Amino acid sequence: MSLSITNSREVFLKKIAATASIGTALLLTLIKAYAAIVTDSLSVFSSLIDSLSDILASAITYIAVRYSDRPLTKKHRYGYGKAESVSALLQAAFIAGSAGFILYDGLYRFTHPTYIKETMFGIVIMSVCWLITLALILFQKYIIKQVHSQAINADSGHYTVDLLSNGSVIASLFIVKYLSWNWFDIVTAILIAIYLLYNAGVITRGALEEITDKEIDENTRKQIIDTVMQVDGVLGCHDLRSRISGSTVFIELHLEFDGNKTLFETHQISDIAESKVLTLLPRAQIIIHQDPYGLKEKRLDHHIEGICDL
Repeated sequence: MSLSITNSREVFLKKIAATASIGTALLLTLIKAYAAIVTDSLSVFSSLIDSLSDILASAITYIAVRYSDRPLTKKHRYGYGKAESVSALLQAAFIAGSAGFILYDGLYRFTHPTYIKETMFGIVIMSVCWLITLALILFQKYIIKQVHSQAINADSGHYTVDLLSNGSVIASLFIVKYLSWNWFDIVTAILIAIYLLYNAGVITRGALEEITDKEIDENTRKQIIDTVMQVDGVLGCHDLRSRISGSTVFIELHLEFDGNKTLFETHQISDIAESKVLTLLPRAQIIIHQDPYGLKEKRLDHHIEGICDL
């Protein structure tokens, strides 16, 4: 069994990403608040509301990444990685709440039209916000490539939505300025709200899958099986199962050996197989059960595939 120790660099990178997210959300909120006051644009206001929710969501992300990387304890022997999934669920709730508020205000303005002012000023300000958001997303993508963090991935997801919504706000302000279609500003805001709801659903689904211990993807499963089967002395592999908690993948599998080999010999081969899997998944924790080849027994694979137990 492998007990991987939390890499201090990974913890540092996740904290830096979460801190950058909070700082960016605060900056964007201040800029958009000023733009919303000057322009009185609903689409700009909707982007402001989204940035306000980003502050709360990013703060939750920061807390989650700090909590999830706490060392193992007697009561939490699998660690605290699920805190990141909880964080993602809370972020989804904030995003959905923001979308509901924008939808309400958009429907209200259909019956109570408001004239948009200083559209060019709004275009310039929202363009600046778009560039700041893009810089943050690129930084987050870099961090995500280095470490697996559902909290940061969810954070990056809703900033990607911000990038799209900021772009649509800019387009909306152009149309209002040059075509005088004030209603287009309201339509844009409502479309942003609908997309926010969709994004909240995607984040919720991902978080629930991790909380309910969804398996790793089929390609990774195949890689693991192919890797252990290439180890000299391994005659079979069955009952592989896995789950993800934060940046750690927990893997359990049964390896089959020549029944005449000693326990010491099969243990040595298992260690080799384990080290090979760790080259694929460095942050994995692996438990290997050793079976004699050809043993007839009840297996998890049989149960899942609906095959009658032997």
